[in-house]
Amino acid sequence: MRALARTGSPRPILPDNTQVEWTDIADLCTITDWPKLLDGVTTVIHLAARTHVLHETEADSLSAYRRINVTATENLAHACAKAGVKRLVFLSSIKVNGESTTRQPFRATDTPQPQDAYGISKCEAEQALFRIASETGLEITVIRPPLVYGPGVKGNFRRLLGIARRGWPLPLASVHNRRSFVYVENLADAIAVCTTHPAAAGKTFLVSDGTELSTPQLIRELALRLGARAPLWPCPAWLLQGAATAMGRGAEAARLLGSLQVDSTGIRSELGWSPPYSPAQGLDQTARWFSGQSSVKSNT
Repeated sequence: MRALARTGSPRPILPDNTQVEWTDIADLCTITDWPKLLDGVTTVIHLAARTHVLHETEADSLSAYRRINVTATENLAHACAKAGVKRLVFLSSIKVNGESTTRQPFRATDTPQPQDAYGISKCEAEQALFRIASETGLEITVIRPPLVYGPGVKGNFRRLLGIARRGWPLPLASVHNRRSFVYVENLADAIAVCTTHPAAAGKTFLVSDGTELSTPQLIRELALRLGARAPLWPCPAWLLQGAATAMGRGAEAARLLGSLQVDSTGIRSELGWSPPYSPAQGLDQTARWFSGQSSVKSNT
């Protein structure tokens, strides 16, 4: 197996018998030796991306996202086609569908409605890949996950872990949203299936654990596993959203209070895939990792 990773990024922990040939890259857009890197390769899994930037410094953020998420992806796909690679599996994002759901879950067949620069760039990358596929015969499979959690999780999910561990009282008891998640090991399994299954070629799939949780449910589940209390008190969600918007935190509150459900029946029915780990197992592993991280920090 051959793997490319950003220079200085940590290497994942792999089984002892896994043989990986690592190549460090400084910039995905400046790679010139694709023929060498792709020599003998039949399948490529493309995970690299410019993801959410909390404190954006680029004057034109959409151009910055497009440079990595669209242009570099197009370059890779053309190089794959030229090198004789059979299939490219592209990890996209549910943000291609949109930011929230109301009456029904997102489906892979929905008209894309990306709302931010990241989602727009991922949508454009998907469109470019399928265009290249039609021109070259390269097989493309697109996977759009919702929020991915597991050991090493960052962003909003990690902040929720911290909140749950501290046992802070929160005005979230009246929130009745529904959100889909996918445990990282379940996502990895879905990607593995998509690399070889004949029916995956030319398809777009949404993946999830198959169980939706409200924000209060998630906090309670995390607190239980972290040995903490989760004191939640009621407050209308509309009032919370309004207050957060007034403080310039509207988008963050929307992710906490709103719903985002995905329909993953496509990959289940067409590829016979089912998540090997339950949400309980995923949350157990995530909480165990976070507890270990917290212990290390408290001892240093």
